[in-house]
Amino acid sequence: MLPKITLWVLFGLGIIFTLLFFLGGANGSLEVAGDFLDIPRFTDAFLVWTYILFGLVVLITLAVVVVEFANNWKTNRRKAYMTLGVVCGFIVLALICWFLGSPEKIHIVGYEGTDNEGAWAQLADAVIYACYFLIVATIGTMIWGVIYTKRLSK
Repeated sequence: MLPKITLWVLFGLGIIFTLLFFLGGANGSLEVAGDFLDIPRFTDAFLVWTYILFGLVVLITLAVVVVEFANNWKTNRRKAYMTLGVVCGFIVLALICWFLGSPEKIHIVGYEGTDNEGAWAQLADAVIYACYFLIVATIGTMIWGVIYTKRLSK
């Protein structure tokens, strides 16, 4: 019962923050190429909520992997090594994506800070490369699943 309540509370909060961001009005405007663009009033709250959700996803994922590894270590060592192999694969993917990223300054219209260069720019590139890889892997898995299922049905 508690996981269901937690799910609905997180879902409700997500809807509230999204509505505040899109319908909460403007907090000034920014001139970009001669046009004035509104700055949403609740941008910071929306970003903080996004960071909280991301942190929860990372913590829950790590907890599930550790528990699965511990359970598999007790019952089936081969499965435990498979779990460890998947974790190592994701670490290698993260490192490859990090080194593919560039620390050069990202030019963002209207932004004058320093959070768009160096390690932050490289992290942004790494996340984009990881998304590309995971999208291709997902599509490949779907295609392989269809082919494999058709072969089994024969």
